[in-house]
Amino acid sequence: MLKEIIVSDDEYETRAALLENKVLAELSIERKGERYILGNIYKGRVTSVLPGMQAAFVDIGLDRNAFLHVSDITHHLEEFEEFENSIAVEEKGTSKKGGETKKGEQPSIRDLLKKGQEILVQIDKEPMDTKGPRVTAYITLPGRYLVYMPTVEHIGVSRKIESETERQRLKEIVERIRPNKNQGFIIRTAAENKGEEEFLSDMKFLTEHWEQINKKSQNSSAPCLIHEDLGLIFRVIRDVFTQDVSQFVIDSKNEYNRILEFLDNLLPSLKPKVKLYDKNEPIFEAYGIEKQIKKALRQKIWLKSGGHIVINQTEALVSIDVNTGKYVGKENADETILKTNLEAVAEIARQLRLRDLGGIIIIDFIDMDKEEHKTKVLKTLEEALKRDRSRTNILQITELGLVEMTRQRTRPSLINMFCQPCPYCQGDGVVLSTDSTSISILRDIKTIHNRYKEKHIKVLASPPVAFSLMDEYGKKIKDLEYALKMKIDVEEDPDLHIEDYKIISMKDKRDLTINDESE
Repeated sequence: MLKEIIVSDDEYETRAALLENKVLAELSIERKGERYILGNIYKGRVTSVLPGMQAAFVDIGLDRNAFLHVSDITHHLEEFEEFENSIAVEEKGTSKKGGETKKGEQPSIRDLLKKGQEILVQIDKEPMDTKGPRVTAYITLPGRYLVYMPTVEHIGVSRKIESETERQRLKEIVERIRPNKNQGFIIRTAAENKGEEEFLSDMKFLTEHWEQINKKSQNSSAPCLIHEDLGLIFRVIRDVFTQDVSQFVIDSKNEYNRILEFLDNLLPSLKPKVKLYDKNEPIFEAYGIEKQIKKALRQKIWLKSGGHIVINQTEALVSIDVNTGKYVGKENADETILKTNLEAVAEIARQLRLRDLGGIIIIDFIDMDKEEHKTKVLKTLEEALKRDRSRTNILQITELGLVEMTRQRTRPSLINMFCQPCPYCQGDGVVLSTDSTSISILRDIKTIHNRYKEKHIKVLASPPVAFSLMDEYGKKIKDLEYALKMKIDVEEDPDLHIEDYKIISMKDKRDLTINDESE
C-alpha cells in the first residue's frame, strides 16, 4: 500500500493528511490561535467529590473543570489505546495509588480524593460540546517506540503486533533493560523488529523527561500547566511517520527545516522522504485532498458499485445505514447483498478514521440470510479496522441484523470541527462555520489571483461571513492586499446562504467564484 503524509501549514490552519493509495484516510487539523490540550499534563486541585458518580471535578486552570472518574485513578489498564496486557497488575490486587482492593472491585472515590487536594493529571479527552475535558491520573509519555508509564509497573505490547514470537521477544527486551521495575512501558507498533539500542534511547529520553515534569510539579502550585504535548506536525512525525510511508510533503519552508533538524537527531533514515512543496497551486488542491474533505462532510457516500451508506451522527451514537442504491447485481439476490455489504465495510472503516467518529456506533448492513455471509462481513470489518489507530471493539450481529461496535473518542469529530448548528433549520442540521467559509474565501482569493492576476475584486457573502471577513479576518484581508498587490472589497448580501459567496472582478464584473466540478 502506498502511504503518503501531506501537510498544509498556512496562516489559518495546520492540516495533516494521511493518504493510502491516494485516498484520504486520516485528517488532523489545528487552527492557529486555538488551544489543543489532549495529552497535556496539569497540576490540578479537586473542587468536588461525587460518590454517587464515583467521580471528581478538578480545576486545572481552564474555563471548565476536568472530569476524573475513579477508574482513572485505580488500575484500568485495558483502557490504554491499542495495547494488550502482558503483566496484569490487577492480578496482584494492589494499587500504587489506591491501596488494597479485591480483584474487579473499585474503592470509593472518597477514599482516594478529598476536596482541595492537589493531583497530577493528564488530558484523556478534549472538551466536547458542553462537557469539560476528561482527565486521568495515569500519566503516559509517548516516544517513538515506547510509551512510558511512570505510575504503574505494567509492560504491554501493541495489539497490532500480531506475531506471538515477536511480542514475546519485545517484552523480554524491555523487561530486561527497563531502569525501574516499578515503572511500566507499552511497546508501540513502530517497535516491531527493533532492538535494544532503539529502546534504550527512548527510555533515556522519556525517563529524563518525566524527572523534569515531576520536578516542575513539585515546585508549582495548582492549578497550572506542567507539560504541553507536541504540536500537530511533530505528533504526526512521532505517531504516523514510519518506514512504510513513501513521502512526507509539506508546504512550509520553516517547518520543513525544523522537521529536518528534528529527524537529524532522532530518525536520520527518514530525512530523504521529507519533501518541500513550493508550487503555486495549494498543496491540498494538488493532491486532491480538498475535494475529499468536502465529501467527508456529506451524509451520503456512494459506493463504486452504485450502493451507498448514510452516516448520521447524534450526541449519543453514530448510525450507519447500508443500501444497495442503484446496484441490482448480476447474480442472485444473496450475492448482490453480500457484495454491497463487503464494499460498504471498506468505506465504513475509512470513514470512521477520516471523520474521527467515536463512542457507540451502530451499523445496519443489508439483511443477510446465510450465516457464512454474516461471518464473512464481520471478519472483513475486523480486518479493515486493524489500520485504525484508535481502539475499537466489535460485537456480533444482533437478531435485528445490526452490528454494534465502539470506537475510542478523544477529540471532536471532523463534522464538529468544520461545522456549526444550522441557523436555517433550528439546529437540526449543520453547515460550514463562518470560520471555515471565511478561510475558504481567503484561499480562493489566492487561487483567483494566481489564475487571473486581478488587481481589484469584490467578495459578496452572507452577513455573518462578511462581518467575519471584515472583523476577525480583517488583518488577513489587509495582509493579502499587501502580498498580492490587489484591492479586496467585502460586501454583505443577505440573499446568500451562509456557505455561499461570490468573488467578482471589478474590472469587467466577471464572476470569478471557484465552483466545484459536478460529479
